[in-house]
Amino acid sequence: QVQLVESGGGLVQAGGSLRLSCEFSGPTFSYYTMGWFRQAPGKEREFVSAILWGGGGGSTAYADSVKGRFTISRDNAKNTVALQMNSLKPEDTGVYYCAAERFANVRAGAREYGRWGQGTQVTVSS
Repeated sequence: QVQLVESGGGLVQAGGSLRLSCEFSGPTFSYYTMGWFRQAPGKEREFVSAILWGGGGGSTAYADSVKGRFTISRDNAKNTVALQMNSLKPEDTGVYYCAAERFANVRAGAREYGRWGQGTQVTVSS
């Protein structure tokens, strides 16, 4: 029932910005912790950021590698979650996936998420 569709990926130069968006279809978006993960070629999928279920001001978490550069937010009225990515680096390159899980901890790992989008490519050139 839950479907996730990411958008906003693309090619950007180092130091630039991108804003990813994930549209959630299904019941009771506010019950879901929403996460962003990424996967670079030849590497495992890794946690990027998450925002806790509940109101828009919910607790957030970030990977150390993106802290201070990325900002996650959610709009429960529009059933969307966004990831604002600033000061992008070539090592941020990868496919970015949106994930959702009911009442998950904000630090949940990839294996704890049951719903995934199809991914959107982010490429940062040096």
